[in-house]
Amino acid sequence: MKPSRSSNGQRFIVTSFFFIVFLCILASINEVRFDSFLRFGRCAFSRAPHYSSEENFLAANSSSTSNSSSTDDVRILIGIPTLPDHYHKRHFLRLVYGIQSPQNAKVDVKFVFCNLTKEDQKVLVALEIMRYNDIIILNCRENMNQGKTYTYFSSLPEMLNNTDGPFPPYHYVMKADDDSYFRLENLVESLRPLPREDLYYGYVIPCPSMDPFVHYMSGMGYLVSWDIVEWIKESDIPLKHLEGPEDKVFGEWLRDGHRAKNRYNAKWSMYNFPEPPTRCTHELWPDTIAVHLLKTQEKWIRTLNYFNVTKNLKPSKLYHIP
Repeated sequence: MKPSRSSNGQRFIVTSFFFIVFLCILASINEVRFDSFLRFGRCAFSRAPHYSSEENFLAANSSSTSNSSSTDDVRILIGIPTLPDHYHKRHFLRLVYGIQSPQNAKVDVKFVFCNLTKEDQKVLVALEIMRYNDIIILNCRENMNQGKTYTYFSSLPEMLNNTDGPFPPYHYVMKADDDSYFRLENLVESLRPLPREDLYYGYVIPCPSMDPFVHYMSGMGYLVSWDIVEWIKESDIPLKHLEGPEDKVFGEWLRDGHRAKNRYNAKWSMYNFPEPPTRCTHELWPDTIAVHLLKTQEKWIRTLNYFNVTKNLKPSKLYHIP
């Protein structure tokens, strides 16, 4: 007996109903899976850095010599005047400063001298530059108190101003003696709260004085902000007064030019080595920024031992140092 048309229609309707229900269930399951996938994808991409431009991408993937990329980092150039033939002295100072890594700061120590005059210098100094890249050769004849300091400061803007780098290239520029030992972390921390314009920083002379506005800062190591470096290059005042004790002459430039309204006396964190005792000496102490007049190896060793500079020496089977 053949089924009636009505029963066939009912069967079709029931079958279609269950098929539709099945499709709805399948769609619901897939929607849950797809939504989970989207949430996972959003989570994954939200943790990845977002670069809105090529410049940002390059900045995030470039290396830096400083310990932080913050715009608040302190950038300091320390120039140490020396002579081309003083290879041993430069090597020693590279050791002393090379193991110091102040946090959130860029401190470059460079050796400064005038034009090379001998054939061996042209080879040996070139090798130093290739290896260390820490030498500035000025266009001058070697001297101490006849304009070398002026040539150093006045040459820096043309040497260092670069549209591809930060401006200013350094917030502060220092001239330091090669018989001074600077503790870079303490130097950086002392500078953080200070102005970055019209600043003159150092150890006030004469030794008993604590007033940085009366005379000048000792040649053991004085520092100025970048705007003063640029002023030295542009002003006629330094050019008219080049000869004489370089630290005293430098202070007179600033006085005559009405510069350095911000001054900081770092005494007694900067001082001369305690022996022989004078009005300029101080005992070695933890808050030291700089020790001056380290004229002998014995004085250097006593100073370095006091500050325990080899404390981070790692143990190794390759050496035994008691």
